[in-house]
Amino acid sequence: MRESAEMYLETILVLQKGKDDGVHAVDVSRAMGYSKPSVSVALKRLKNQGYIDVDGFDHIILLPEGERIAKEVYERHEVLSAVFMELGVSEETAIKDACKIEHVISKETFEAFKRRSALIKQRCLGCEHYK
Repeated sequence: MRESAEMYLETILVLQKGKDDGVHAVDVSRAMGYSKPSVSVALKRLKNQGYIDVDGFDHIILLPEGERIAKEVYERHEVLSAVFMELGVSEETAIKDACKIEHVISKETFEAFKRRSALIKQRCLGCEHYK
């Protein structure tokens, strides 16, 4: 899957967590900083590939495979950001770097980051990153 498709799915997942009234294409456009026509083309592609659907109210719905991918990308983002911050990287830089790396990191390397993150959490239960 292309990085841009993963970004769209992750963005939809994150927006769903913060909206009670459903996610619309305009929400995705604003969140990603892309034009509405560009977002429409990407969403149509994701729909045709079976990752999302759109209901009668124009709400974007993650289908099972799209939700699985979105959750995987989001988990990579969260773990990488936390480990980078634990290493002393500023939050802003950690988040930016995680956004870039989350799409290209191998499963093996990511699993090592997850193990490291779990150790950090055990040592740092009161740290701000893990509240």
